[in-house]
Order: sequence, then C-alpha cells, then structure tokens
Amino acid sequence: MDARASQETLREEGFSRTFAWSDAPGAYYRDHTHPGTTTHIILKGEMTVTSDGRTRTYKAGERFDVPAGTVHSARTGPQGCSYIVGEK
Repeated sequence: MDARASQETLREEGFSRTFAWSDAPGAYYRDHTHPGTTTHIILKGEMTVTSDGRTRTYKAGERFDVPAGTVHSARTGPQGCSYIVGEK
C-alpha cells in the first residue's frame, strides 16, 4: 500500500487533512469521538476498532471510516500499526 497514493485518494474524496501516523505495539485509544468524519487506511500492522458494540481488526490494505460523533476505541496489534488518516 502506497502512503502518497492513499493520501491523494483521500483528498480526491474530500478529506481536507491527511497525514501518516504510526503507533507502537499495543497502543490504546480509549472511547472517543471526532467532530468530523475520519478514515484510516492501514499500511502495516493491524488495528482493532470497537464501535457500536462491534469489534473488528483491520490489517494492511484495509480501510475503516468513522462518522462524525461516533464513539469508538482502538488498539494496535503486536507489531504496532502504521496508517494514513483522513479528516473531513
């Protein structure tokens, strides 16, 4: 998965801010929300996201979107996680 191409795709989709981010193994983001829609494209590793009572693990090449105001939490896998974030 190419980081620059992913960022360009997100800009074309109307995401005004895009950036690359990496987290260490086991990093945890407790329940939180965002004021606008966010998307995450996994480049390396994996991230497990819980939202609306459902938990799913996303791996390299996969994408997940979080609608504005949606409560969610996330934890990176044992190898950590590198990803592209898009914010509207």
